[in-house]
Amino acid sequence: MSEKLKIKLSIADRVYPLTIDPDQEEGLRKAAKNIEQLAKKFVQNYAVRDKQDVLAMCALQFASKIEQKGIEQTEGTKEVEDRLRALSELVNSKISF
Repeated sequence: MSEKLKIKLSIADRVYPLTIDPDQEEGLRKAAKNIEQLAKKFVQNYAVRDKQDVLAMCALQFASKIEQKGIEQTEGTKEVEDRLRALSELVNSKISF
């Protein structure tokens, strides 16, 4: 069992102390950086002053990307299944006597 690591992440002018597994550090730091960058864009482009609104918009942006990827994967999986089914039918029709 690996030792826990104590880090501090700054998001929307607040510091969040976390105790994590060392292998999570890079991902968490990148995520915090992405949130900060996106929040800065929202503040600049939409003149939003309330940090809660900015964070809600960030959450929506990231969640929608995850959901869209899931939808695209599902559609891709269905296409592959359809092709495999057609190939299977073709093979079965050729080997049937």
